[in-house]
Order: sequence, then structure tokens, then C-alpha cells
Amino acid sequence: KQEITQLEATIHDLLQEAQTQGASAASAGLSVDTGLSVNVRLGEVETIEHHCSQGLGVTVYFGQQKGSASSTDLSANSIKETVTAACNIARYASEDPYAGLPDKDRLATDCKDLDLYHPWELEAEQAIDLALSCEQSARDYDAEISNSEGASVDTFQGIHVFGNSIGFLQGYASTRHSMSCSVLGERDGNMERDYWYSVARDRNNLEDAAEIGTKAAERT
Repeated sequence: KQEITQLEATIHDLLQEAQTQGASAASAGLSVDTGLSVNVRLGEVETIEHHCSQGLGVTVYFGQQKGSASSTDLSANSIKETVTAACNIARYASEDPYAGLPDKDRLATDCKDLDLYHPWELEAEQAIDLALSCEQSARDYDAEISNSEGASVDTFQGIHVFGNSIGFLQGYASTRHSMSCSVLGERDGNMERDYWYSVARDRNNLEDAAEIGTKAAERT
């Protein structure tokens, strides 16, 4: 909640900056995402990736003239420069009779908690163990499972905030976790490939690693 509040404050300041620079209206969205991805194949670790990204997009209006700009730098100076870039574009843009924000009475006012945020404090070593277990269960299923395209474990969490100059400002946090496996089977010189995966907001709702591997092998 504290992080959402901080990002909402950033959006608020950005919208104020747009008005200071002469925009008659403005909207902005901001996101911060982190994650971990692990891939294994034939019992060996292939990749371990730590993800961290952030982005900001702003749209300003000078009457019916519209300009947009974006940045991955959330520092105060960069935000000001991004607003300036959007304003410069808008000043030279052609008028568009359909450009602008929605009527204020069309804004959402009851933003419900959709229970989207369930972080998974997953270390790389734990993710590797899960992926190896998943793939091994597939490879052990039957002697005709002759090869593997690997197994993966991924976890992501992010915060997204959107606001505009007519009173809307809301943010939410969300998570997404997944596990997958793909293997190849061979019989009489012919080969087939198939897979199985599980995706959930809450890691407790993911299928068991060994079950995912077994289903991948069964389908193959």
C-alpha cells in the first residue's frame, strides 16, 4: 500500500507539472515490475533471470491538440523532461475533435479490491529445485519420453497507477506465477511433443511441480 501511495504521489506531481507547462488536461500511467524466471533442461540449469522494469507514459492536451511521451526514468528531472516533451509535441499537433479526457461523470469512483496481489518470496535455488522436479517427473514417466525441451518457473509482481487531471487517481498491485514443462516422446522412429503448465495469482493455487511434469508426459 505504501508503494502504491508513493507512485500515486508521483502521478499527482506529474499532472501538476503538465498544468504548470500550460496543458489544459493530462493523463498519466506508471508501472513498476519485478520478477524471477528459471529454466532447466535435461537436469541442468539453462537460465536464471531477475527482472526489474519501470515505465511512465504521459499524454497532455492543449485544447484539442494532443501529445504523448514516455520514459523508464522516474527521477524528478526525467519526469519534468517527459512532460515537456509531450507538451512540445502537443503544441505542434493538428487539432483532433475527438481528442480529450472522458466526461468527469464517466470516471470510475468505486474501485474494488480484486485480490490480485499474492507475492511469492521465491529464491533462485528454490525455483531451480521446482523446475528440476517438474522436468524429472516427466522424464521418469515412461521410457518412450526420449528428450526434453525443459521446465520453467516464473514469478512476477508489479504495481500500476493511473491518473488524470479531472480527478481520477488509482493504483493496484498484482502478481502472476507459473510453472511449465515440455517433453518429447519417440516410438517406432516417430516423435511427438507436448506440454503442460499452471498459472495463478497465488502460488498456493499452482499445480504441484511433479503433477505438471506428469501431465506433460501423459499428453506427449
